[in-house]
Amino acid sequence: MFGLLLVAACKKQEAAKPEAATAEAPAAKNSEAAAPAPKEKPLKVGLVTDVGGRGDQSFNDSALRGLELWAAGKKMEGDGYQPASAEDIKATLQMDLLERDPPISPVNITPIVLQSKVPQDYQPNLQMLADEGAALAIGVGFMLENAVEEVAKQNPDIKFLLIDSPVLSGDNKPYALPNVRTAVFREEEGSFLVGALAGLATKSGKVGYVGGMEIALVKRGEAGFRAGVAATNPKATVLVNYTGSFDNVAMGKQVAQDLVAKGSDVIYHVAGSDGLGVIQAVKEARNSGKQVFVIGVDSDQSHLAPEAVLSSMIKRVDLTVYEAARDLAQGNFKGEDLILGLKEGGVAYAPVRVDFPGKEEALQKVEELRKKVISGEIKVPTHPDQLVAAQPSP
Repeated sequence: MFGLLLVAACKKQEAAKPEAATAEAPAAKNSEAAAPAPKEKPLKVGLVTDVGGRGDQSFNDSALRGLELWAAGKKMEGDGYQPASAEDIKATLQMDLLERDPPISPVNITPIVLQSKVPQDYQPNLQMLADEGAALAIGVGFMLENAVEEVAKQNPDIKFLLIDSPVLSGDNKPYALPNVRTAVFREEEGSFLVGALAGLATKSGKVGYVGGMEIALVKRGEAGFRAGVAATNPKATVLVNYTGSFDNVAMGKQVAQDLVAKGSDVIYHVAGSDGLGVIQAVKEARNSGKQVFVIGVDSDQSHLAPEAVLSSMIKRVDLTVYEAARDLAQGNFKGEDLILGLKEGGVAYAPVRVDFPGKEEALQKVEELRKKVISGEIKVPTHPDQLVAAQPSP
């Protein structure tokens, strides 16, 4: 799911005990041995998913990767955690993240994850994290805005991270709480790049966009995608449809099948778990002989259908969650409002692993456009009505 979002939202694990420090005086006269320093008790960091939950292969799983794998050094197997190796972590890092200094590596935290089945779970889940002694509580998604605001006010000694929305006042204006860090992303910029790629890869001249809920955040994705297509293939047609949800895989598949039937040969989804249906529809279309591709979102989704996924618009929710947990562990966490685009490394596009005619030239063109967005030469629109704004400034 997908800078400030001005749409109002619907307005326990045990930490390890420190080890006892013991030492015996050595036999040598007038010498003392220092007792080993006790290990610091891990800080509890809690995370509340939105209704898409664990296993969406996208937004929530990105947040969980940042907390569990990168920050805690753990991987979920069955119903519990197992230690993750350095290779496990490395396998999930793109080249730019592998080159980070300091590198991504686990810190001294214990993760607590609570899944939300319905929106009414958000506030009780966040309060449960507070009751469990979490030093940091993370709300994944704009729909948790009200819940984070209320629980943060009631628990001023606890830190909070809110993904995809600022804290909003009663009249929907952003305002700051001292114990809350918020992060929103310029989804339109990443969508612009995958749109440009789609415009270069299409052979039918028709591409599709599948949105989830018709909200400002997803509209930004549509605007950026359409602008990107226009930048590389102005004669191409963009067919747009919305599922109305983020947790209806069947609806995502149905909508994508309709777009394929209408001639779309590249389809980009910004639809949460609905996108799993989109990917399945494109995979089945390819199996029937149609030359179609799908572009994923939030996480690199190529593993879901290696022959069908052209690329993915990556939103670095995982990195944002990891950095919040790291800052907490290092005593550097502070309340602030982050706006993360291409320049800040908040969005990107996944490696293009499939082949298509003109691939090398297409990737060079997309890289040129990426640099122009970062420099400000191209201003990407945030709403479909503003597509003219994607043209290079004079």
